Amino acid sequence: MAAFVLVSGCFTGGWIWQEVADRLRKSGAEVHPVTLTGMGDRRDEAVPGTDLETHIEDVVRLIDGVDAPEVVIVGHDYGIHPVLGAADRRPERITRIVYLDAGMPQDGDAALKLVPDQEVRRRLLGRSVQAGSVQAGDDWQIPAPASDEWQRWGSTAGLPDEALARLTRLAAPQPAGTLTRPLRLSGAVAALPTTGVLCTGSGLNIALIEDLVAGGLPQFQALADPEVGFFELATGHWPMLSCPDELTEVLIRAAAGEGHRITATGKVPAYLRPFVLDVPERPRERVGRIDLYVPDEPPEGAEDAEAEGPRPAVVFVHGGPVPADLQPTPRDWPAFIGYGRYAASLGVFGVTLDHRLHDFDDYGRAAEDIAEAVEVLRADPRIDQERIALWYFSGGGLLLADQLAEPPSWLRCAAVTYPVLAPLPAWGAVDPRFRPAAAVSAAGRLPIVLTRVGLENAEIAATVEEFLAAAKACGADVEVIDVPDGHHGFDTIDHSEQSRHAVERAMRTVLAHLHD
Repeated sequence: MAAFVLVSGCFTGGWIWQEVADRLRKSGAEVHPVTLTGMGDRRDEAVPGTDLETHIEDVVRLIDGVDAPEVVIVGHDYGIHPVLGAADRRPERITRIVYLDAGMPQDGDAALKLVPDQEVRRRLLGRSVQAGSVQAGDDWQIPAPASDEWQRWGSTAGLPDEALARLTRLAAPQPAGTLTRPLRLSGAVAALPTTGVLCTGSGLNIALIEDLVAGGLPQFQALADPEVGFFELATGHWPMLSCPDELTEVLIRAAAGEGHRITATGKVPAYLRPFVLDVPERPRERVGRIDLYVPDEPPEGAEDAEAEGPRPAVVFVHGGPVPADLQPTPRDWPAFIGYGRYAASLGVFGVTLDHRLHDFDDYGRAAEDIAEAVEVLRADPRIDQERIALWYFSGGGLLLADQLAEPPSWLRCAAVTYPVLAPLPAWGAVDPRFRPAAAVSAAGRLPIVLTRVGLENAEIAATVEEFLAAAKACGADVEVIDVPDGHHGFDTIDHSEQSRHAVERAMRTVLAHLHD
């Protein structure tokens, strides 16, 4: 049987694997729980220079000391960073890498990118912090969480009280350099078989992974490789404490190459499929990252004074994150071309843009791009600067929060279609400012048109329900358009009468508010 090398996440050492290690050994496996420098009883081993490279070297030394011919290396949470760094240097020794409720860091990524505790992120990014935030005795260490703070680092679902107390008692400060130093990979690790163990309490499951792969974005296609398997555990972020029996079984099965496989569809990616409506071509003007679809001039002698003056505009905001090097960019995707043309065919400017939401910590930058685009539009004499609508899609739904928190006078309507309206638990890096449910109480009389699909992923659907509950509690003006048989991205993948009707109704409703 393979030897298991077990590397845990922030604040913890080899002790956290005790129950799992005992069970693996009883099954006949060789087991090596790793205590990284500074994370065990001898905390004085850590010095200000302790960083990710220190921890990678710890794991490499351990691998070099293992005699077993097959080594399965398990990285939990932050632990996946030293695991990948070590496996990249000793790929010939590793038979499988197990990502245990962990991210998928790439070359150049620092662990800080997915730290869910926003106060710690602000501190390590050099930002000012508010009173009551993390206070460190030394600048180079992050204090371990108190017993009531662990949920800021991951879901505590399923964690018994005694296990939480033990976690708190034995936790060690985390050297800040382990989170800020980028991971460097040569590429050798990319060829190794992998298994993802998803803890559903963290908001990620196999169904969501399948949806990401089916969506066609290139960064997720590696998950459909035959050498990649998946398991789910119905628990929170620390399964070695909450369900050691189940985790042990999963690790043994992973070592044997078992696990759910995801199959790539082989079809055109969802975002490149045709728009659900057949709309005529319209003149398009490209200005920097903005495309304008221009409505027809009013007929000569038209009596409608409004038709002769500046026209309203609808700005369509794509979701994401979208890779920075993806081609074509979102404004050239059929759906956004279709929405832009459709708006122009109805007498308003349809506007699309490529904003820079390339990662979960880019929402602030994307919001700036949208604000700049609106200023460009409002300076265009053809556009009515006081009649603009913003229409958000998918992961772009979080950007709605800014407009809800302080609705500008020019915003006559906000729309969201198959939106994500709260960061999913795995999206640790999202600034807490981008939470529409928390901002909607300030929306006042701003009309909101929300199109939701009946076949939405459960985790995303839950964010919509949270938003609607908050909107109802404060009396916000929300009109819901349901697409009962629609999937996420229904406007390109579900070419049905129901889908066409939903898009038409949403557009007509938005335009009605623009003309109020």
